[in-house]
Amino acid sequence: MVKLLIGHKGSGKTKQMIDLANDKVEESNGSVIFINKNHRLMYDLSHKIRVICMEDFEYITNSDEYIGFIYGIISSDHDIETMFIDSILKHADVTLGDLPEFIDRIKKISKNYDIEFVVSLSAEKEEMIGVDFTDCEILN
Repeated sequence: MVKLLIGHKGSGKTKQMIDLANDKVEESNGSVIFINKNHRLMYDLSHKIRVICMEDFEYITNSDEYIGFIYGIISSDHDIETMFIDSILKHADVTLGDLPEFIDRIKKISKNYDIEFVVSLSAEKEEMIGVDFTDCEILN
């Protein structure tokens, strides 16, 4: 399942995502991963959550490399239950134009590996042209 938190900057998506991640890790039997642009949120998240800061991986520069990075995370931990990706449009030069393929690819990863994805992005649904929202849940 892919869950999306959408809305413009300042609409509270990151705070909501932090709360969702902290709640999820308390009820989870598997690993919870939180991918963020920088180290800023590290202390807002439970110590049980694996926080990955994309600033540490500056050579991931497009959506293909980002998907490969996700596969690398999965290959290193077969117990991942949920993966949170905060502000995807600020990572690896992912653009609104990349979203249809990116969302389709994480839906396939979710199905193949039984991983729930929660992705936030600073855009409205109407701006996400070409995105197939089938099998996606909009959380806000």
